[in-house]
Amino acid sequence: MQNILLTGTAGFIGSNFVPYFLEKYPEYSLINLDLLTYAGNLENLKECESNQRYKFIKGDICNRELVEFIFTEYDINGVIHFAAESHVDNSIKNPGVFIETNVNGTFTLLDVAYKYWMNKPFEYKKEYDKCRFHHISTDEVYGTLNETDLFTEETPYSPNSPYSASKASSDMIVRSYQETYGLNTVITNCSNNYGPKQHDEKLIPTIIRKCLAGESIPIYGDGKNIRDWLYVLDHCKGIDLVYHRGKEGNVYNIGGRNERTNLQIVDAITTILDKKVPKEKSYKELITFVEDRAGHDRRYAIDATKLENELGWKADENFDSGIVKTVEWYLERLA
Repeated sequence: MQNILLTGTAGFIGSNFVPYFLEKYPEYSLINLDLLTYAGNLENLKECESNQRYKFIKGDICNRELVEFIFTEYDINGVIHFAAESHVDNSIKNPGVFIETNVNGTFTLLDVAYKYWMNKPFEYKKEYDKCRFHHISTDEVYGTLNETDLFTEETPYSPNSPYSASKASSDMIVRSYQETYGLNTVITNCSNNYGPKQHDEKLIPTIIRKCLAGESIPIYGDGKNIRDWLYVLDHCKGIDLVYHRGKEGNVYNIGGRNERTNLQIVDAITTILDKKVPKEKSYKELITFVEDRAGHDRRYAIDATKLENELGWKADENFDSGIVKTVEWYLERLA
């Protein structure tokens, strides 16, 4: 039995990953370290509570003493690091928290892993020879795109918000532990995720909630900001592949090849709701444009060719199928 430390998996992506990973790998025990900030919710992991191979620990990834205790107590054989402060708006209001968690927290995890698994730089202890640190990052580290290009693994970093800058910084620290100490690391940068269990503050859940409440749907600027949308379970499958088969020291981009403007997202959701929960007027009439936020990148889009060609990954959901599943999940939850 291998014990793998997962961080921040009471949040959106992690809480979809845990049940998937538990079911697929009966030889793994998963230890979930999560501080349960506003974005973390143990209800998201209710289905895992009774599983003997799942353990939840409430705590901060910046707490070195706690992280060292977990490595020793559970003899950790791998790390998949989801934990991060997220959402650009929040980082604009309170950037210090993002630096503390995303930069210092990642450093703490890396340094404890290095000292637990290795005798010295480039020399693993025999019993921890294959142990790997997988860092989950974001496409926002690359900044903004023109109308035609795609982010590849070679795209220079150019973060434009405190959030993306903190994630770019954490990516660089991961790289430094690979290059300086020989720690076995991989990084995945993903596009915008959507699907079940996403926090209410995010775009798609906000649109659904506002529609059902009959409230105005706030859209930043002209609504033409473009994102590449990735169904969360497809992201989880990509993480699984990279953790197990990705080349050491490599970065892999995971994207859905589903570019949509924010206006197209609203239109898709309101069209579905007009059919599933019809009201006197179309939900489209609730759309309201609000002042654009600071540092709002115009377009993100990921080229996932490396992941597809090297590891055989392929998204199972396109946006049209994934958004229906997502809306149905929220309708059931909100009902």
